Formats: sequence, C-alpha cells, structure tokens
Amino acid sequence: MELPLALHHAVDRMLDGVALSDIAAAAAELSQRYREERRDGKLHVATDRAVLAYLAARLPATYAAVRASFAAAADRRPDFAPTTFLDIGAGPGTALWAAKDCWPGVNDALLLERSPIFAAHGETLAAAFASTRITWRIANVAGVEFDAAPRDLVTATYLLSELASNDAAILIDAMWRATADMLVLVEPGTPAGWQRILAARTRLLAAGAHLIAPCPHAQPCPLPPPDWCHFARRVARSRIHRYVKSADVPWEDEKFIYLAVSRKTAARESGARIIAPPRRGSGRVTLKLCRPDGTVGERFLSRRDGVTYKDATRKDWGDLLAE
Repeated sequence: MELPLALHHAVDRMLDGVALSDIAAAAAELSQRYREERRDGKLHVATDRAVLAYLAARLPATYAAVRASFAAAADRRPDFAPTTFLDIGAGPGTALWAAKDCWPGVNDALLLERSPIFAAHGETLAAAFASTRITWRIANVAGVEFDAAPRDLVTATYLLSELASNDAAILIDAMWRATADMLVLVEPGTPAGWQRILAARTRLLAAGAHLIAPCPHAQPCPLPPPDWCHFARRVARSRIHRYVKSADVPWEDEKFIYLAVSRKTAARESGARIIAPPRRGSGRVTLKLCRPDGTVGERFLSRRDGVTYKDATRKDWGDLLAE
C-alpha cells in the first residue's frame, strides 16, 4: 500500500531541503517512544524535527493500517456513506486522508490534537482538501467532552496506547456519545494493543454497539493468550523512508489491530475472518479462522473443495471467507 499521490507530494515538499541525518535521529527516538508506550506526560511529537521524522518514518505505515481498517468496515457496511467526521488525537491528519480516500463524501471534519506543532503541519497537508470543511482544535484528549453534534464517523488511531486504562475508558465512553453511526479504533498489532481493543470491545458492546469488524461475532474472543488477534499491511518505502530507518528492503509490514462498531445497524451477514497468514502449498491452503459461531480453528482446503478452494486462494490475512 502507498500514500495517496497528493499526500505523498505534500510530504515530499515538507521534507525538501531538510537534513536527513537529523530526521533519522529524531525518527529513531520517536520509534523508541512508541515501542515503549511511554506515558511520561510528554508529547511524542513536540518539535518540528519530530513532526518531520513522523512524516518520513511513521506516516506511511499508520496510513496503511487505518486505510485497511476503514476498507474492512466499508466492506461490512456498504451502505455507510459518512459526511461528517471526528478524529481524536489526529496527529497530522492521517485518518482524515484515509477517510477521504475510502469515503469521498466526507465534507465536514473536526480534528482534535494535543500537539500544536503536529496540528499546524496537519493543516498544511490538509490544504489539498479545498472543498472539505476542516476544523482543527488543540485539546488534551484525556477526559475531553465533545460539544459538537454527533458525527457520522468517529476515529481514534494509535491513541489508546498513550493513555492510562482509566483515561482510555473515559475517552471511549465520550467517543461513543459523539458517534452518530460508526466508531473505528486502531491500535498497534501487539498483545498489549489487542488487550486495549478487547477492553474497548467489551465496553462498547455493553453500551449497545453493533460489531462491524473485524470480529464476525459478538461473543467473547475465543483466542487464548499468548495468542492474539492482529493483521498486517505491506507498506512501500520511499527513498527517504529507507534512509531514516536505515533500511535496505523497499517495504515493511505494519502490524495493527482495529475495531469498528456502529450505533445504527449491524453489519451484513458474512463468513469467517482469516486471522493469520494463509499457509499455502501445491493445490492446498490452510486458513486460521475466527467464525461467526464464536469459535476459532483451522480449515484445510484443497482442489477437491472446488469453488470454496478457488475463493480461498484469492484470500489473504484479514479477509472474510464464506463458509
């Protein structure tokens, strides 16, 4: 997956003339903070150099994960056509770009971000959306209440990892009150990220939410630790991206976990979710599935399974398989 061309060009303009050695050092520091999930009260991105490091090293992967999450939600709710949007912890507006790519009808966006520097760069990037009303608001998202009318689509991406458990629970409740239709959460695809999504899932189901994706059921998650649910998207690395990450390979795999729920309606009927990379062989494929009946297990398919096998060979990690 690659960034939209307009976003790619906008990021290149911001990075033009910048000393890449400085960006590489800032990118390493930023990655360390994210990996350690530091909650020291400091902003992850508090300087211009840190913002540019984020744009070079993290934006492509974050965009890929968010866009894939939106695609899965759209597949399960083809009737969903949001026009109003609220993003909490918006960073440089990554989720807005993904939302506009998935649902072009989004024309009124409210973006909340704690870092003024992040928001300022986000405004510059978002200037490409000339026909969309975009309002940026500087706010500490922990414990925030939203005074605007509920929005069709509400999102928080890679944010819960920065909050204490109690603050995350309060924020989830507030986001749900601000949701007119769909709420989408995206977190890193780690065991800790999965646990945060599970906690949000339990809380939102208790509040009456309808599950959209990725879960094909509303029963307790059948995966026993140390196993955990997550997905991945392959991200193309630009020359600058490779430089700041000291990488030779022209791609990376971003692992993520997400949750999409709706206030208005349940998702259409579907099959089982593929929750691990398919294991393929000559004339056969084995899939690890989370099923609509609330169970998890493997399914072996061969050419003898006809149409089902042909369908399975076209599926990938994170897709739905009709059963």
